[in-house]
Amino acid sequence: MMLERIVTGLLLTTMGGLAGHLASFTAPSAAQLPVPLNPLDSLLRATPALASVVQQAEKYELQIIYTRIDRDVQNQPHFTQYDYRLDERAYFNPASLVKLPVAILSLQKLNELRQQVPALTRRSIMATGVAGRCQTAVPFAAPADSDRVASVGNYIKRMLLVSDNQAYNRLYEFLGQQYLHEQLQALGYPQVRITRRFAPCDTAANRCTNPITFHEPSGSLIYRQPAACNTSPLSLPLGRVQKGRGYYAGGKLIQRPYDFTTANYLPLQVVNNLLKTVIFPPSAPAAKQPTLTAADISFLQYYLSATPQSSGFRPYAGPEYFAAYKKYLYYGRQRQAQPQPGLRIYNIVGMSHGYLADCAYFFDEKSGIEFMLSAVLYVNADGILNDGQYEYTTMGLPFLAQLGQTVYRLEQHRPRPFRPFLPAPTSR
Repeated sequence: MMLERIVTGLLLTTMGGLAGHLASFTAPSAAQLPVPLNPLDSLLRATPALASVVQQAEKYELQIIYTRIDRDVQNQPHFTQYDYRLDERAYFNPASLVKLPVAILSLQKLNELRQQVPALTRRSIMATGVAGRCQTAVPFAAPADSDRVASVGNYIKRMLLVSDNQAYNRLYEFLGQQYLHEQLQALGYPQVRITRRFAPCDTAANRCTNPITFHEPSGSLIYRQPAACNTSPLSLPLGRVQKGRGYYAGGKLIQRPYDFTTANYLPLQVVNNLLKTVIFPPSAPAAKQPTLTAADISFLQYYLSATPQSSGFRPYAGPEYFAAYKKYLYYGRQRQAQPQPGLRIYNIVGMSHGYLADCAYFFDEKSGIEFMLSAVLYVNADGILNDGQYEYTTMGLPFLAQLGQTVYRLEQHRPRPFRPFLPAPTSR
């Protein structure tokens, strides 16, 4: 009995002490837990060639998204995103980045119309009329060279190959401002605003779009779309937005910030997501995927990755459209740059008002490297907009080229248990 009481007492004492320790134990807070290493952040800080921008990232309004891609045994991609200073509320002028959603939605609208008008295709000849201020006509014409026909397909080629602004304007008018925003919201992007042509039109004029007709080469009518005006009010996601300390208008310097409040607004994450949807359609939930056919996807992939001369699109066969014309990341738009054999870059770019942006998917068919990289920065040292004095060639493009090359080298040393397989897009 005495031994039993001693053992019982020891157990109670031990348990009491343990209970005391447990009672005093406090689980570490989220701030105390180890933070997973962000390879992008480490890479930026460890690369001297990027330091001039990274060390003044706020000044350059730098935002970057780096997405690692790992394949499983079924070749299905799995994505891990890292970002640097990504902020949806930090406005930047998207410039030609808006051409990607416009291209996607133009093909979607054709598919919807074709349910009622089977003869309508992306090759159908498109004629644009005039019904209001700031509208430009493109009369019906049926040239022998199919690459010079005004059509939805050719306008998309012009946008994706050389970032043609008039092609964008014609498809902005085909979509109409109201349809654009209804469909962007349906895809999960209610905050996006694509409200302007690339032309000196005011806000009211941009709400209204031209009458459009589609024709057979003989001239016979396939489909008529009347002029339209967006009657739905659009909110301002960021409120008032002003940039710089002055701007030029009508040849005169206006000594106040430039107002971007009603300008196009397209966050970097959204462009990155849309590009991912085109390259990897299943990556978006079914309800958030645009209504595109397999042929549409292949068509977009082909012209996102092609260079002007390699595309086979005859209007861009001249030497002024060099290989790196629209490849900022990795090549820096250098005229003398020669494409690296086997490296495909599917991308969309923007350059305007001192902002430079490129959203790209890289795939190296020789090494199996694949990743996504999107970046934007602001290079306007004097703070004056519309003066044509931006540091694109001295600062912005060299930085983007170095960034793309640096991430590519990082990916070269990353193990890949399963090599990706991505057939080259062939649809034209």
